[in-house]
Amino acid sequence: MTTETPTDVFEAHRPVLLGVAYRMLGRVADAEDVVQEAWLRWSGGDRGDVREPRGYLVRITTRLAIDRLRQIKARGETYVGPWLPEPYVTDFGDTVPDTAERSVLADSVSLAVLVVLESLSPLERAVFVLREAFGFPYADIASMLDRGEPAVRQLAGRARKHVEERRPRYEVDPAERRDLTERFLAAAAGGDLEGLMALLAPEVRLVGDSGGKSQAPLRVLRTADKVGRFLVGVAQKSLPDLSVRFLELNGGPAALILSGGKPDSVFQVDVADGRVQSVYIVRNPDKLRSLTVS
Repeated sequence: MTTETPTDVFEAHRPVLLGVAYRMLGRVADAEDVVQEAWLRWSGGDRGDVREPRGYLVRITTRLAIDRLRQIKARGETYVGPWLPEPYVTDFGDTVPDTAERSVLADSVSLAVLVVLESLSPLERAVFVLREAFGFPYADIASMLDRGEPAVRQLAGRARKHVEERRPRYEVDPAERRDLTERFLAAAAGGDLEGLMALLAPEVRLVGDSGGKSQAPLRVLRTADKVGRFLVGVAQKSLPDLSVRFLELNGGPAALILSGGKPDSVFQVDVADGRVQSVYIVRNPDKLRSLTVS
């Protein structure tokens, strides 16, 4: 006999539901809306036949996320400049003790992977997220999506091939990535071009997301010379009351730049062979609202 209430059960699974919804949508607010709608259906529905709440709730959340994603794509909105996912605070804490599982979850929520997932169909994206990030069996995914298992396996294979072909692969010790992030930021903030060039890979790329609502490159910058000179130029335009906070975003170390105590931008880098391979800068104010500062 259990004394768990519907609220207790839902809250126990909320982190997983939010993780699924965010990986499906790449937007924190949309993911939270989907999870809230899942709660309304859970709390107001008939739960008498539910034997496995986790699978049942993931099924509801996934279907709602697919519907939301289709609506977004149908609107065909034009985004100004490069697009990056909304930064997402990832702190697995004690909920994911296994190192291998942590690595999989972190990789599946990385900026590089989420950018690639944007090019998948909603169903392909759902199958990839459920299978690759959360390890659901094909039979369970087929049930969640009302598809045959062979069709789900085909979707999974197609999605996996697409992601593997397009995403960059950087395997590095988290401590080294944090160290390089701090050194990179110090050199960038100090306008130290020589220091930056020592840290940047020759073919480094810089992706800036402003949505046309703040200053950032409207095209991807490539090569160490162009990226380094751009960052030095940025450093010369100092922000008022500047401060920096390091936190874990999208499975890796990131720097939150504050101006007057308010989020101004997020910097994150991908590292390989002791050099910065990619620089991501999010400056769209709409994508920084969820990064509350206490």
